[in-house]
Amino acid sequence: MPKPVRSGQRYLPGLDGLRAIAVLAVLAYHIGLSWAPGGLLGVGVFFTLSGYIITDLLLGQQARTGSLQLVDFWFRRARRLLPALFVMLIVVVGWVALFDRAQLAALRGMVASAALYVSNWWLIAQHQSYFSRFGPPSSLGHLWSLAVEEQFYLVWPWLVLLGLRLYRGRRRIPSEFYGLAAATLLLAAASAAAMWLLYHPGYDPTRVYDGTDTRAFALLIGAALAFVWPSRKLRTSMSKASTRSLDAVGAVGLLIIAMLIWRTTEYSEFLYQGGLVLLSVATAMVVAAVAAPASLVGRLLGAGPVRWIGVRSYGIYLWHYPIIVLTTPANSTDSLARGALQVAASIVVAALSWHFVEEPIRHGALERWWKTLRPARTRAAAGEGEPAPTRRAARPARPAWVGLVSGAGVLGLAGACLAGLIPAITSAAPSQLTGSLITSPRGATSTQPVTLPPAVKAKGQSQDGAPAPRSSCRSVVHIGDSTSDGLNSPNYLPNPALRLSTQYANVGVRRVIWEISGGRSIVETLQGQANAATVAQHLIRHGYHGCWVLALGTNDTADVFVGSNVDVQQRIQRMMAVLGKQPVMWINVVSLLHGGPYSEHDMQQWDQALLRVCPHYPNMRVYDWASVAQRPWFISDGIHYTSPGYAVRSRDIAQALAQAFPAAPPAQLHQATMEREQDGSGAATPSCLVH
Repeated sequence: MPKPVRSGQRYLPGLDGLRAIAVLAVLAYHIGLSWAPGGLLGVGVFFTLSGYIITDLLLGQQARTGSLQLVDFWFRRARRLLPALFVMLIVVVGWVALFDRAQLAALRGMVASAALYVSNWWLIAQHQSYFSRFGPPSSLGHLWSLAVEEQFYLVWPWLVLLGLRLYRGRRRIPSEFYGLAAATLLLAAASAAAMWLLYHPGYDPTRVYDGTDTRAFALLIGAALAFVWPSRKLRTSMSKASTRSLDAVGAVGLLIIAMLIWRTTEYSEFLYQGGLVLLSVATAMVVAAVAAPASLVGRLLGAGPVRWIGVRSYGIYLWHYPIIVLTTPANSTDSLARGALQVAASIVVAALSWHFVEEPIRHGALERWWKTLRPARTRAAAGEGEPAPTRRAARPARPAWVGLVSGAGVLGLAGACLAGLIPAITSAAPSQLTGSLITSPRGATSTQPVTLPPAVKAKGQSQDGAPAPRSSCRSVVHIGDSTSDGLNSPNYLPNPALRLSTQYANVGVRRVIWEISGGRSIVETLQGQANAATVAQHLIRHGYHGCWVLALGTNDTADVFVGSNVDVQQRIQRMMAVLGKQPVMWINVVSLLHGGPYSEHDMQQWDQALLRVCPHYPNMRVYDWASVAQRPWFISDGIHYTSPGYAVRSRDIAQALAQAFPAAPPAQLHQATMEREQDGSGAATPSCLVH
């Protein structure tokens, strides 16, 4: 909340300090600092703070002028928010067009939804999984929160206007509106109830996390505080006892915010069942203290360096995520040095945005610049000055034309990209190729060796170029979750020889049907996405008969952790019942995490369930990827892989398929099957587990 442009509005520097805390928490979360696993809650702090500020501004306008002047309010909001947003969008589109055109196609929808402030509903409509946000993120994915706020700014003033009309006819408009505060809290309760009811443990919470209706309670709690604690009433000094009480309230609020950021994560069920409401109440406690003139909490939060960050927090939030996403190599591990540079760059760019874009435009720079472009005679006709004596003098100043031409050039590049005049490079990850069919040409089934980088030589790789083993599988359906995202993606494996499609071809597979989608499990169904069992049923109904590779279990394990009543063994059995007697190779799972939905312990439980079930299905094999995976192959989330890791994973999956279902004479295959069927011990037989 920078200093108001107009006189008569009170400036609260402590609120800028609270903004600084919120944006720094978000930065810590996005660069992966371990002490701030709940740093995403900084967005919730912004929501409650915005609800208070906007409502307080509206009530102050009513008190000064006798009306809300909504058109003027929205114009000032647009002048404050839109220029910096559009500059950021143009720069991001230009960067992607020049350096990463593979993202252009996906970026178009994000840019359009961001410009219209409907990013949150666009993301929901795209059915992007909350749990699968490990792959390459969108550089504009953070704009969902700005969309929630802007939608609130459009709707809420009308409700305030309606509420104020209840007081029409009274001798004076009161400073506090306790009735409106109570009504606002009822709306907030309805929003919180919607989050509680729509959230289901074990299912993707994107809808409740991004939805305007399910997050409105945070803004409404701040608005309710403004009705009973307006800043314009708090100009006078307070007693020492009242000030100490307020400081205690503010300190407790700050402590609660800090504890939530420290002790919760995006997976915490508590957040969706009351935790975010607690965050909003704690933020309101801090705001109540900061709004008081004599508050020690307000003075501390309003200190120079903290306030400086808070004033530029909007720009920092706008720029930090594109900078982090566009400067982080795909599937790389977290680096403290890189993170520090990204944070520094975000602050520097935000400071430049504040100095050259946001602050000048807030003070009318656009209007003044526009006047310099208008012909002098037109200005004179409008009574703005005498006509210029000469034609040369009537021209706008050179800097104005330079700015106009430069801006037009950048806008033209961004427009050409978004209109498709500059085509995107097709390099979609497998998660974007759901249901696609890749038929390997006959030439691709040759025995040419695949060269792996020396750092990722896998066990069993021939050093002399010996042919890879061959599989009896000619057609394969690969069903996977986000741990398969990089197996066939140019983003992770630029060398086509390292991708799984080539690896499958090298062991004799001629056709691959990819069914890879982040967040996929066997039982749970994300919005707009079929679960694995439904995918398999659909393919079989349409006549598919061949081999199956199932890279599942990561999300199934998480779903069981958060409360699903279908245990891991039942999930495996359900999938095998769908596939019948067709050859099936499962890839077991591995994690480096300790605790939470994706813990190493729970992944081991899944792997053990695979081995318990396997002897009962002669057509089932289990590839023991968990025994091969090495720690350096994982990115910082402990679940997904670096490019070298995906290279090894691709090569080893294909070779495991050849070992599981080799191109052997029928008599040998029949003998192996008979051995499996005759083993009644219930333990995994040697022919079941593939190493």
